[in-house]
Amino acid sequence: MKTVKKVLFWTLVAFAIIQFIPVDRVNLPVDKKVNFIDSKKTPVKISGLIKGACYDCHSNETVYPKYAYFAPVSWSVKSHINEGREHLNFSVWGTYNKELKENMLNKSIQTIQSKAMPMPGYIVYHKEANLSEAERTLMVQYFEEMLKSKSY
Repeated sequence: MKTVKKVLFWTLVAFAIIQFIPVDRVNLPVDKKVNFIDSKKTPVKISGLIKGACYDCHSNETVYPKYAYFAPVSWSVKSHINEGREHLNFSVWGTYNKELKENMLNKSIQTIQSKAMPMPGYIVYHKEANLSEAERTLMVQYFEEMLKSKSY
């Protein structure tokens, strides 16, 4: 029984100590001239879907939930956000070249249709990101129209 208490004690001490390892949660400023929703004058319905399902990980407008302030969960959340921004950052859309924009739109269509995005684990804690089939179709159609008209 003493061993169990010691293990529990040291586990709690370690948990308390790791809370002091900082995670950068500062969002960079958003320039509306290059931000996807603003620069593309995205319709309200579509922009609401994109913001609700994509912007936390794919923009500089991340809203960190309460659980993102406790290590080691905070490390995982920040890692996912960093990775998401590397693949696509809507806040800097206007800085991408045409080929990159085209690839990102195609990849977005694929991941929306395959339901790989939003990530299932994200949807559990963010109900607004749980897109219906109609909402997924609407987003895909919007991105396809951008590709077709080359208005990206």
